Amino acid sequence: LVVEKLPGANTLEVTRGVEAALAELRPGLPGVELDATVYRSASFIETAFAHLTQALIIAAVLGVLILGAVLYDPRTVLISLVAIPLALVAAVAAVKLAGGTLNTMVLAGLVIALVVVVDEAIVGVHAILRPLRRRRPGMEGEDAAGSRESGIQAAVQAVVEVRGPMLYATLILLLAVVPVFLMEGVAGTFFTPLALAYVLGLLAAMVVALTVTPALGLLLLRNRPLDRRSAPLVRWLQHAYERMLARTINAPRAALYTAGAIVAVGLVGWQLLQQSLLPSFQERYLRIDWIGAPGTSHPAMVRTLALASRELRSIPGVSGAPVHVGRAVTGDQVVDVNAGQLWVAIDPKADYAATVAAIQQTVDGYPGLARVVQSYLTDRIREVLAGSSQSVVVRIYGKKRDVLRAKAEEVRQALAQIDGISDLRVDGYVEQPQVEIQVNLAAAEPYGLKPGDVRRAAATMYAGLNVGFLFEAQKMYDVVVWGTPQVRNSVSDIRNLLLDTPGGGHVRLGEVADVRIASTPTVIYHEALQNRIDVVADVRGADLGAVVEAVDARLEEVDFPVEYYPSLLGESVERETAEERMLNFALAVAIGILLLLQAAFRSWRLAVSFFLALPVSLVGGVVGAVLDGRTISLGTVIGFVGVLAIAVRHGIMLIKHYQSLEENGGLPFGRELILRGTRDRFAPIVVTALITGAAMVPLVLFGKVSGLEIVHPIAVVILGGLVTATVFSLHVVPALYLRFGAKREADLGLMAETGGSPS
Repeated sequence: LVVEKLPGANTLEVTRGVEAALAELRPGLPGVELDATVYRSASFIETAFAHLTQALIIAAVLGVLILGAVLYDPRTVLISLVAIPLALVAAVAAVKLAGGTLNTMVLAGLVIALVVVVDEAIVGVHAILRPLRRRRPGMEGEDAAGSRESGIQAAVQAVVEVRGPMLYATLILLLAVVPVFLMEGVAGTFFTPLALAYVLGLLAAMVVALTVTPALGLLLLRNRPLDRRSAPLVRWLQHAYERMLARTINAPRAALYTAGAIVAVGLVGWQLLQQSLLPSFQERYLRIDWIGAPGTSHPAMVRTLALASRELRSIPGVSGAPVHVGRAVTGDQVVDVNAGQLWVAIDPKADYAATVAAIQQTVDGYPGLARVVQSYLTDRIREVLAGSSQSVVVRIYGKKRDVLRAKAEEVRQALAQIDGISDLRVDGYVEQPQVEIQVNLAAAEPYGLKPGDVRRAAATMYAGLNVGFLFEAQKMYDVVVWGTPQVRNSVSDIRNLLLDTPGGGHVRLGEVADVRIASTPTVIYHEALQNRIDVVADVRGADLGAVVEAVDARLEEVDFPVEYYPSLLGESVERETAEERMLNFALAVAIGILLLLQAAFRSWRLAVSFFLALPVSLVGGVVGAVLDGRTISLGTVIGFVGVLAIAVRHGIMLIKHYQSLEENGGLPFGRELILRGTRDRFAPIVVTALITGAAMVPLVLFGKVSGLEIVHPIAVVILGGLVTATVFSLHVVPALYLRFGAKREADLGLMAETGGSPS
């Protein structure tokens, strides 16, 4: 039973209504097994949001605890607890206004944006605290009022100074996700909501940071003496860091060489990763497609699938395995009685991987049947990508069907030797035995019969002829003339059919035509005004990308006649197309980012060196992905933007602070400037990393459960990337500024004095 909901209706409500109706029907259908374990899209949504809710609640609790531990002040904690949820709620509201829904991809985008949301709140609070903490304690009367007013002015000025670098960082991050909006096809459909949610999260965080955070800060903090001491945890970390920073600034070149080695490690790790378009969804309903040999009878398929259903139900963890064979009158499957489907329901408490492996092993025990085990979502995605449920599809185009069949068999044999290929077969050209009647013109001429006369008589007797319509009770019925079953049970009966001759006599069909059983295609597929045939296969125990590369290489070895050519389709091809389209815009995006960095730093040397060093911040995400399972989807790749956000924002803020101390604070360029500037920015950098990391930990520890298939690997990338992004901000950026941050005039003067190049 296929139920479609009306546009705008709530999926969960419709599902519950259908289940209630089934429960009412079941007692009134004695002798009928009404199995309600057929795939329900809403059940997957319910499970997904249940896991997400649990993970987010734990993340919120951890975030509050870490927030209190590192900010060490109830009022500053309150400001952050208002700003962070407010920005996320504003982003969700913006998604709703844009016509989106709160789905997994939108939540993934908000998870990536959480990095910026937290940073905006922490940076905003820190920008207000620094000038307010400089007020002299113990003032009274006019002195105290003047101190408060000067503190407010200083806080407002500090917020304004912070907004400039943050604006450049936000523009860079918005530019980084532009290629996602330019993707087309299935990839664009899936990942555009993720990118949209991320962009709206960035903008919401900026609006809150420009309005709510400063207002709350001045309201709650201006009349209260503030302890100049930071939290014990932050003080301990800062003392340990300053000892390490001293080594970095004493040997900046060594720090930069170390950064290069970290990038090399990241490149090696990237080569170990297996890539896919989408993650493997942990869906609790599997669909097994079965296709028997052409001509397999309906009773035979029913017996086979009923046996398979009983075996599957005996597997621990399987809660149901209903069957349907063939196609219903109004069904959406264009199949014959030799095809069927099994819907296997997996208990939510069962071990998913072990249960799926046991199901696959049971299904493999039925040789002679083509079968595919996959989740409903995966099947729908593959159908959209290539019109097939298999991972690899080689579609061959041409004019003549016999040539297509020969080349398809040649391709099948070429692919059979590739490791990882399974369930390899030729699809899209099924032949079944049918009665073929060919008129013998020489034999029919003496009887005055024309070929059309013979064909019409035979077709009427054995296929039926529509001669009119019958209307009754506002319904229309076809009136068909057809032979009785007794005269069409065998080829001999067909040959003995008596035909009327124009002269008034009769002649047997077998005397004027050749009646035989011949193989005839049941369905002829056309595409782009040509016939086509598919060679399909699944991939097991191997990387899909590597298998597709091997398939492509084998296709190069097959010779195709003129006007005959193959086309490789499927998930891997879609992923490569999406990545290629993104790379086409990557150069323009990179140039744009470099120009924004130059505008922020007002130095080409700083901009170029910072841009080239940015990959250091991404290495932790690569290492995390390798440790998590060595497979990343395109959505996980977009998760690296979240890591980039931390590195870009903190790096720009740190360099701008160095420049401000040098130009306005009176500190000369040198090691003391680096120590002072880094000490001032250490707290917000570390606090942001700790709070964001605490929010990511539950999403990582929950694992790849239903509902977290997209969010979990993104959280792994962000958590690992936080480590190297913090290293980048606190070690690489100081070394870069010490090496390339001196003004050009100073460099020229140093060169004139020493006769060499600046060190």
